[in-house]
Amino acid sequence: MSRIGKNPIAIPAGVEVKIEGAMIEVKGPKGVLTQVIHPLVGVEKVENSIVIKIQDESDRSQGALWGLFGSLIRNMITGVTEGFVKKLEINGVGMKAAVSGKNLILNVGFSHPVEFVIPQGTEIVVEGNVITISGIDKQLVGETAAQIRKIKKVEPYKGKGIKYVGEQFIRKAGKAAAKGK
Repeated sequence: MSRIGKNPIAIPAGVEVKIEGAMIEVKGPKGVLTQVIHPLVGVEKVENSIVIKIQDESDRSQGALWGLFGSLIRNMITGVTEGFVKKLEINGVGMKAAVSGKNLILNVGFSHPVEFVIPQGTEIVVEGNVITISGIDKQLVGETAAQIRKIKKVEPYKGKGIKYVGEQFIRKAGKAAAKGK
């Protein structure tokens, strides 16, 4: 039994929810998001809340779907009202980033600058060595941040590369200096 799925989801003021067949559409001040609903999951709008139901509460796979769609719909409502933000930090001498049109240009220690095409639905802002990715779709914002981070992961000896702000990683000591004989 899902603890997330059984709780009703409150619809805040300024958010419209339409349920048509196997599709749910959430419209808010920041935009519109849609999601296809699994055939085993039922979604109903009751007054100012959304209730999610499944056919058999004792089935573990349906319980997992119950919680999944509860989280997805909550994230849709949060996205259209507040939005989502991920921040990346670039560390290293000479490493920098800049936005040029619909591309993010990264100079991260390769022989050439790396161009990353900014996906539609996300916005990227560069301030100093911090890259801020924002948008209404949580999955798209997280995936975009992960793809940018993958271009130059942090190396463990000097800590150069791209990492999430606040991310901790294990530093290695490196080779010890040889002592005189």
